[in-house]
Amino acid sequence: MVQKIHSYKKYKEDYQESVEDPGKFWGKIAESFLWRKKWDTVLESDMANADVKWFQGGKLNITENCLDRHLEKNGNKTAIIWEPNNPDEESRYITYRQLYVKVSRFANVLKNNGVKKGDRVCLYMPMIPELSIAMLACARIGAIHSIVFAGFSSTALSSRINDSQCKLLITANEVYRGTKPINLKAVCDEALENTPSIEKVIVYRRTVEPTQMKEGRDSFWFEELQKIENFECEAEEMDAEDPLFILYTSGSTGKPKGMVHSTGGYMVGSTYSFQNVFQYQKDDIYWCTADIGWITGHSYIIYGPLAAGATTVMFEGVPSYPDYGRFWEIVEKLKVTHFYTAPTAIRALAKHPLSLVEKYDLSSLKVLGSVGEPINEEAWHWYNDNIGKGTCPIVDTWWQTETGAIMISPLAGVTPLRPTFATMPLPGVQPALMDEHGKEITESPAEGRLAMKAPWPSIARTIYGDHQRYKDTYFSAYSGMYFTGDGAYRDAMGNYRITGRVDDVVIVSGHNLGTAPIENAVDEHDAVVECAVVGFPHDIKGNALYAYVTKYDEVRISDDELRVEINKLIASSIGAIAKLDKIQFVSGLPKTRSGKIMRRILRKIASNDTSNLGDTSTLLNPEVVEEIMEKSLV
Repeated sequence: MVQKIHSYKKYKEDYQESVEDPGKFWGKIAESFLWRKKWDTVLESDMANADVKWFQGGKLNITENCLDRHLEKNGNKTAIIWEPNNPDEESRYITYRQLYVKVSRFANVLKNNGVKKGDRVCLYMPMIPELSIAMLACARIGAIHSIVFAGFSSTALSSRINDSQCKLLITANEVYRGTKPINLKAVCDEALENTPSIEKVIVYRRTVEPTQMKEGRDSFWFEELQKIENFECEAEEMDAEDPLFILYTSGSTGKPKGMVHSTGGYMVGSTYSFQNVFQYQKDDIYWCTADIGWITGHSYIIYGPLAAGATTVMFEGVPSYPDYGRFWEIVEKLKVTHFYTAPTAIRALAKHPLSLVEKYDLSSLKVLGSVGEPINEEAWHWYNDNIGKGTCPIVDTWWQTETGAIMISPLAGVTPLRPTFATMPLPGVQPALMDEHGKEITESPAEGRLAMKAPWPSIARTIYGDHQRYKDTYFSAYSGMYFTGDGAYRDAMGNYRITGRVDDVVIVSGHNLGTAPIENAVDEHDAVVECAVVGFPHDIKGNALYAYVTKYDEVRISDDELRVEINKLIASSIGAIAKLDKIQFVSGLPKTRSGKIMRRILRKIASNDTSNLGDTSTLLNPEVVEEIMEKSLV
C-alpha cells in the first residue's frame, strides 16, 4: 500500500521532493502497485501542447490492483456495503472475493456480447452494486466505460452515447429515489431512437415492474449471467496510457466534454490522494455520498478506495427519505468513520431540526469531507459543531472532473485547518495564482486565477475525439500551464481558498469582485437559505450585481426590509462597493444533479438575454428556470 503522510513535517518534505524531482517521487509511489511490467519513464510532458504521459511503457490492469491483489490476505474483508433507498430493504455486504467473482463473471458477459478492448460501453444505472460490477468488468477486459448519471434526460444520454460511439448500453429497468419511481428503461428507449452505434442493451431488473424489452437488442442481466459458466476472467494487459474511462462534464458553451482518463496515472493519483487526504486505516468504514455518475464517485467510491483495500459504502437513496435524519441513521448503523459529502447537502440538512441529528450516535466518525463547491463558513461550522462535534477534521477538497483526483485539501489530522479554505496543495500539485495580465503572483496574501504549473498523474489526457478543444479550453490561457477556470485567494501562510469560477468574478466600477464572498455574506442573514450572485451590464458601473435568494418560509419582515438588511450585511463584511443592485427572491436555484448552481443561466436572465439558455432538461429542477424568468427584475 501507498505510504501515508503522518505529520506536517513529512508533508512539507514530500511536497518539496515532488516539486524538485517529480519522477523520483511518483516512481516511489507507483512501486506500491501491481504492475505486469514496470514503466520505462515516469513522466513525459509537453504542457504547451496538452501532451502528458505518465509511466510510459508500464503494463497493468487496474482491476488486479482493486481486486486480485487483496484476495490472499483480505479476500473475506468487506469491499462494498450497499445501503438501499428503502431502509426496510436489507443492506448488502460484498467481500473482495465475492466482488472479484462477480466482476470476472460479468466481464465474460461483456465478451460474450462482442465487447473487446478499446470498445466504449455506456452505463446508465442507479446506485446499486451492479454499477460498480459493470464498470470494473469493463476495466477488466480493457473496454472504456462511459458512465452517465441516471438522472440525465434521454437527450443528454443519447448525445453522450453518440459522441463516444458506445457499442453497448447497460441500465436498470426502474429505480426509486425516495418515494418517486423512475423508469430508467423508458429514458433509454427514447435515447436509443437516435443512437445507431448501440448494438445491445443489458437491463438489470431492480424492481418487479413489467419492463418493455426490444427483441434482438435487449436482454436481462440475470439471463446473460446464466449463459456464463466460467467464473474466471483473465485481466487484459493495458498500457499505463491506455484510456480507462470517459466522463462527460458540462461545457459552459457547446456540447459536453468527454474527459478521457488514463489507466496508470489515474490509478496512482486517485489511490494516493484517497489514502492521504482521508488518512484511511484498515478497519475504517468510509462513505462518500456522491453518485458514481460523477468523478467523485469514480475516484472516491470505487477506484481509490478499492485499490487501497478499503471498505466503501454505496448509498442508493436521498438524504431526505424517509426523513432528513437518513444520513445520520446510516452513520450510526454502519459505524461510519469517514463521511464525505457536498456543501449543498450540508446546507439542506442544516435547515432541519437538530433533533434529527441528535437522535443518532455519530461517535464512530473520525473524518468529515466536503466536495463539489467551496463550502461557506456557516455550513462549515454547522458541520463541524453538530456532525463532527468539534473532534473530526474537515477535509475541504478542491478538484475537478478534469483533474481526476483531489488537488488542494487538508490531510486529515495533519494539516492545520482554516474554515472555508481548501488549505494546501497535495504533493505533486503546483498551483500558481495569475493576474489579469497573465503574470504569476508570487507574493501572499494574493488573489488571482488558479493555474497549475506542472502535470500530475491523474490529469485528463484529452477530450474524446477533440484534442484541439482540450488544448484550447485548458492550456491556451497561460503558456505551459493548465488553467482551472477557478479563482483563488492565497493567505500569508500559503492556504488556498477557492473563490468560484472566474466567470463568477464580476468587475464592478473597476473592482474585481468574487461572487463567493458576497454570497457568504448574504447567507449569514438568518432569513436566507441560499443565494447566487451574478453580474449584469450597467450603464455607469460597467457591471452591477444581481442576487437570487431563497429564504425560509417563516420570515417575519417584508421583502423590501430584507433587501435593506442583506445589503447592510454586505457593506459591513465586504464594503459598499459589493452591495447588490437587484435582489430577487426565488423558491429555488437552478442546479445540476451534483448540486452546482447553474450561474450561467442566472447570468443570462439577469442580463435579459434568454434567447439561448442551453439545455435545461438535465437540471435537477428545470421548472425553477421558468419561475425565475417570469418574476425577473430586469
